[in-house]
Amino acid sequence: MSVKLLRNARIVDGTAPEPTDPMGIVIEDGMIRDAGPGVTASTDEVLDLDGLTVMPGLIDCHVHVIATTADLGLNAALPSSLIAARSSVLMRNMLMRGFTTVRDLGGADRGLQVALEEGAFVGPRLVICGKALSQTGGHTDYRGPYDNKTAAWYDQSLGAMGRICDGVPEVQRAAREEIKNGAQFVKVMADGGVSSPSDPIGYLVFSIDELKALVEIAKSFGTYATGHLYSDAAIVRALDCGFECIEHGNLISDATIARVAKESIPVVPTNITYDLLARKGAEFGLPAESVAKVSDVREQGLERLEKMHAAGVVMGYGSDLLGGMQVEQSGEFTLRGRYIPADAVIRSATVDAARVLRMEGQIGTIAPGAHADIIAVDGNPLDDLGLLTEQGAHMPLILKGGVAVKKAASL
Repeated sequence: MSVKLLRNARIVDGTAPEPTDPMGIVIEDGMIRDAGPGVTASTDEVLDLDGLTVMPGLIDCHVHVIATTADLGLNAALPSSLIAARSSVLMRNMLMRGFTTVRDLGGADRGLQVALEEGAFVGPRLVICGKALSQTGGHTDYRGPYDNKTAAWYDQSLGAMGRICDGVPEVQRAAREEIKNGAQFVKVMADGGVSSPSDPIGYLVFSIDELKALVEIAKSFGTYATGHLYSDAAIVRALDCGFECIEHGNLISDATIARVAKESIPVVPTNITYDLLARKGAEFGLPAESVAKVSDVREQGLERLEKMHAAGVVMGYGSDLLGGMQVEQSGEFTLRGRYIPADAVIRSATVDAARVLRMEGQIGTIAPGAHADIIAVDGNPLDDLGLLTEQGAHMPLILKGGVAVKKAASL
């Protein structure tokens, strides 16, 4: 039995505008056994966190750990062994930024999860959907207008973010196969996208019958469907078909914001990716036709943040960055902080993110029964969200499952 005591922990988790009074946190076998004022334990392993701010490990609700370049067509064609090697580096870097759990929205498989669980790779806890489900000419179909070769090989390529399925029987089989292969939820490309060549934003791709069939399969397996969605028409269509989460949501209307707030449908904005793609997408390999689509969603997405916050929409933290842009994963904190309060921004990466992942009480909180995913920050992020950026430079301590993956010599 391994027991660790953290003393003088002033906790910030986004549920209050100020840090808590100093608390004790007892960690036993990777889980939080107790936490509160005056809590102590008999153990030789004690960390005094006086002067630091203590937070739950951060959660990114929208990543692509297999996206080793912004040219996703090229990424899909790379050897799976190379993708896995590069992915291990991307995941390690995420953990060292303080992200102890990430939710992959297309591409990561059960093999990467096992590699993390066994310690072959070092990285965050990984929640996966397997391949995102797309359709001919839709998002994740990277064949251009002159390429009609089969895309069946996408299914087996680790570097392919999605797989192609057309018609109700095909989408049913694809959803079942992904869940059989370890997917914990179903991701559907229910709108056009930026990074693929044939699908403008607002492109209503899957039919109503196909969308309903996908949702039925997800619910039958005890999970849910989430959708890559930008335009309001696509969002409403997906909600009517039973989708239970919205990714991006940049062009959502006021009326639909009110609806998702009433129905408790979470939204995962990913505005940092559009900010970077607009400025540096070409440098990182994004094709020119994709760079041209960024402006369609960039400014509106930022304006919608304020509206959703005011309406009480649950928003998860999402970055959605590709390739070399993933170094800016933490930039979503400061970007959102220009539009909504700091405590709400932090909450999107802690307790609200746990709600998005349906892991309330397990992650995103410092409370008995939760995983001992804990970071310590030199300063108060409620006063300066920039302390959560710069590749974890202001984090002298990062614990995942009670194990220190980063620990300053001063502790």
